[in-house]
Amino acid sequence: MLDYLSASAGASGTQQLMGFLPIVGMIVIFWFLILRPQMKRQKEHQQKVQGVKRGDQVVTGGGLVGKIVKVDDVYVEVELAQGVKVKAVKQTITDVLTPGGTPAND
Repeated sequence: MLDYLSASAGASGTQQLMGFLPIVGMIVIFWFLILRPQMKRQKEHQQKVQGVKRGDQVVTGGGLVGKIVKVDDVYVEVELAQGVKVKAVKQTITDVLTPGGTPAND
């Protein structure tokens, strides 16, 4: 009788472990397919924004394209057109355009 109880307790523990295995597998897949690439993109964006300098052409979060005139720790001053300058939070810069790129309407 005692052997039967200990054997069923061992099998029950193994069954519980096998029940958690798919959940652990889904967490691992979720991590590698979604969270890890997102963190990588976020890190690249942060490095790009921190490396912005005067003269770079940028796109803001609102879709405005302009040239950086002044860089501060938190803010940047973006010239949208000749004589039109706006102050933007550095983290709202979505992209730094490559020099030599042609505007879409030219």
